[in-house]
Amino acid sequence: MSLIEELQTLKEFRSPTRCVLSAYVNTNPADPDQLKGAWKIHLKSGLKRIEEYLSASEDETELKAFKELRDKVVKEIEDNQNDLHKGVVIFASEDPELWSVYYVQVHVKTSFHWEDHPVLQELEYMYKAYPEAGIVLPSFGEVRILDTAMGFLYDELMYDFDPKLQGWGDRKKVTKDDHPSIGSSKVDVLESRLKENLGRFYKEMGETVERLKKERGWKEIHVVGEAELAKAFAEILREKPASCIHKNLNNSKPADILHQVFEK
Repeated sequence: MSLIEELQTLKEFRSPTRCVLSAYVNTNPADPDQLKGAWKIHLKSGLKRIEEYLSASEDETELKAFKELRDKVVKEIEDNQNDLHKGVVIFASEDPELWSVYYVQVHVKTSFHWEDHPVLQELEYMYKAYPEAGIVLPSFGEVRILDTAMGFLYDELMYDFDPKLQGWGDRKKVTKDDHPSIGSSKVDVLESRLKENLGRFYKEMGETVERLKKERGWKEIHVVGEAELAKAFAEILREKPASCIHKNLNNSKPADILHQVFEK
């Protein structure tokens, strides 16, 4: 199920009682407010305020349901605290059952809600700003593709290009200093055929990207690479990419690439 389909399912979810917990937790280690794991304090204090409110209302059914969900949410986050990203979003209910967890790579404002439905406004905002997208990094030797949503990497694909040419000329002669010698005309033929083969490879990859866009529900495509290669790849796409960044990030970590694409 795609993220947009999950959002629609959450929109339609209703509990016959006010027993749906929505938790947004900022766990970004780079945020000054989160030094030394301050998210743990914010998590427990935010949940405690809801518990105090329910205790004051003297609704034992809601209070019991809340305590069960509270413990489940705290355990989920603490069990994964060594692999946290910038934020965690959880929607939980016991009747009917609901348990949706999103570890995201975008900014999250800590907040907690107790309603008869999931509170989705912030998640919808994050999705609008960071929808499902394919990031294509074309280079001479390969095309690297990142499958992302809400700044999070779901998958990474690599496609190799073999630049070897067949039958473009005679065996190279060797000069006195034992270095191969290639005439200028043969260099021109080599460059021409390399560009031709690379262009053919990019055209095939463009078709692959269009197929992936349809299969994976990408709302947009971003192209990142050295100026000449990025422009060449962007031009073969049927739809203009959402952005074309002229920067060589082929050897960069996915998180750094996502930052360059979505937060610059």
